[in-house]
Amino acid sequence: MIKPSDILAPEDLAQLKRKSDWRGAWLVIHAWGVIFAAMAGFAWWPNPATFLAATIIIAGRQLGLAILMHDAAHKLLFADFRANDRIAAWFCAYPVIADLARYRPYHLTHHRYVQSAQDPDLVLSAPFPTTRASLRRKILRDLTGQTALKQRLAQLRGALGRPDRPLSIRLADFWRALHGPILANAALAALLAALGSWWLYPALWLVPLFTVYQLVTRIRNIAEHAMVPDNEDDFRNARTTLAGWLERAVLAPYWVNYHVEHHVLMFVPCYRLPTARAALLAEGYGDRIETQDGYAAVLRLATSKAAA
Repeated sequence: MIKPSDILAPEDLAQLKRKSDWRGAWLVIHAWGVIFAAMAGFAWWPNPATFLAATIIIAGRQLGLAILMHDAAHKLLFADFRANDRIAAWFCAYPVIADLARYRPYHLTHHRYVQSAQDPDLVLSAPFPTTRASLRRKILRDLTGQTALKQRLAQLRGALGRPDRPLSIRLADFWRALHGPILANAALAALLAALGSWWLYPALWLVPLFTVYQLVTRIRNIAEHAMVPDNEDDFRNARTTLAGWLERAVLAPYWVNYHVEHHVLMFVPCYRLPTARAALLAEGYGDRIETQDGYAAVLRLATSKAAA
């Protein structure tokens, strides 16, 4: 693995490592502010166009919450570790039916063994490139809720455990595993009901989460590691995708597109990743960093396999 001290000066590394509780809090507030604004926009002017726009915007911020959970998994969202984990769990992970405590060891294993046989995320990148028809089928499964349903059923089965155990033990294990997502989603549903719009929870929380969120997560996963040119080189076993404002709003919230920079300098909070890239470019590493110009270019690579 590349040692950060071998590629950047100590003063640059010290600046990049700095964590800001104010910026961490603002990112969480920003994500939820955009979600509630999109819901309010549709409630104020309900029609198919505003519903579609709200669904896409909210799915992008649901991905944003998952990205902030990712930063918290690296203990980067807040300087205080207790605040980092509690805020990220209840306001980022649980609402999108994720679990920070389970995600952290999984994700750190990915960093340790990136693009090797021991990488738990290899299953996400290994199938690519594929054919356009194959990707279309995956997109259809995402947008029709089939992907989410499969994931949630597996999650429920895992939480309940073996069927041969006593029901009381299975239910206790179920609650222990899923009480966070259950309580966080119940609180969100109750809040929307108290505001007189209970229907926004199924229509503009669950629908985006079970459809468009699955698709944008898939595209993000493809962009990060699929079809990378060199699994042994830390500058080339991940990918940075240059993104315009629309892509940043939906596919790459909170600077997640700077993925090479994140892998090489994984102690850098997400809001400092653009600065990290500038520092690496200034040191002459630009030609080594695997980079694509936009997510359309990545998807062209992902579907470059000829049909049989």
